Order: sequence, then structure tokens, then C-alpha cells
Amino acid sequence: MNLIEVKNLNTYYGESHILRNVDITIRSGEMVCLIGRNGVGKTTLLKSLIGLLKPRTGEILFEGDSIIRDRPHQRARSGIAYVPQGREIIPYLTVEENLTLGMEALQGGIEKNKRIDPFVFELFPILKDFLFRKGGDLSGGQQQQLAIGRALLGRPKVLLLDEPTEGIQPNIIKDIETAIKRIINETGIGVLLVEQHLHFVRQADRYYAMQRGGIVASGPTSELSKDVISKFLSV
Repeated sequence: MNLIEVKNLNTYYGESHILRNVDITIRSGEMVCLIGRNGVGKTTLLKSLIGLLKPRTGEILFEGDSIIRDRPHQRARSGIAYVPQGREIIPYLTVEENLTLGMEALQGGIEKNKRIDPFVFELFPILKDFLFRKGGDLSGGQQQQLAIGRALLGRPKVLLLDEPTEGIQPNIIKDIETAIKRIINETGIGVLLVEQHLHFVRQADRYYAMQRGGIVASGPTSELSKDVISKFLSV
């Protein structure tokens, strides 16, 4: 089932044409990886999907319905979660408080949803250990786990991840890879991943390669050639 369908999407920053006629699909129960050098439009695409940027032309369908006019909070409540590059956890709030914010996407918001799903602690046990620690006191890898956990508490159908392994130590990269695969297998959500780490890219089912704001290659990650890797990944 197609969760998200992007058709002929064009997004601008001012008069700078960033996304050019982008077409992608994200299905339930799969991981799709978006690859490309810095500055080609990957983050712009994710921000367009969640509603932080308004495309000038094109269409975004979620479960068959247009969401092109929906605001970010409406898209979040529909079932799209976004973990931005840099994580954007709130440093002066505790881990518990940061996690609770993720439930604002649920029906009734945080006023009626206060129980943290224990599945988050199964994925990231360190969060339970550090529940009352300030978010700003966590390491980069721990903050990334917190950001993903927070997103999951909105019970999304699609998870958008922007460079989740950037600047993170290798052992935590492996933990995050394992967690994402488990999330997909056990919840059936779809994941769109922007990533440069080759091992993580190969965990995805399909890839799209971006260049100059457009999709220039796509296919199963099992068919990623050395030429595509050298051209679109910083490895």
C-alpha cells in the first residue's frame, strides 16, 4: 500500500528552484533511502512532506488523499512523523518531558495522553535509565535515540529521518539501525531515510538518488552499483 505519493513536486526558496519535478512513493512496511551529495534538496523534500515548506507546484498524497494544503500539525496528526537533522530535542526538558511532547500528535494531545509506550524503552533502554536527565546532558547518540523515540510516541504511519547517524559513534549507529528495522517489522510503518552511511543505506528496501533537486536514479538497494555509490554517497 502506498502511504505517500509525491507527484511532480517543485519547491523554491524565494526564487531559487530547489526541488524539480520530484516523484517518489513510500509504502507501508518498507524503508526507502534518499541519497545524494549535500545541497541537492534532500532536506527540502522532507520539509515539504511534513509541511515546513510549501511547494509551488505538484501534489503530495497521504493514503490517497491530498495533504498539500495541510499544516505541519495536521500532517503529524494524520500519521507523518519527522526527525530533523540536528535532532532538535529541547535541552532544558528531561528525557521524560521530551518524550511526552511526541504524544501531542495523538488524538487529545498530551492532555489526554501521558503514558509512554514501553516499546520505546525496548528499542532504546538508555532512555529509561536517563528518564529524569535533562535532554541537553545526553550525548549526540542518546539525543538521536530520544528524538526517534519522541517521534514514535505519535504513533506515525510514516517516519521521516534526516541524517540520523550524522556525528554519532559507530556502536550507537548499529543500535539505531537495529531499532529502525525492528520498528518497521513490528509496526508496519514506512520509513523515508536521508543517509550517507553506506551500511545503513543498504538496510533499506529501495533508494532514490537526487542531483540538482531532481530524482536521477532509483531502484532496489540490492542493485546499488559502485558507480552510484561513488556518485551519490560521501564514502
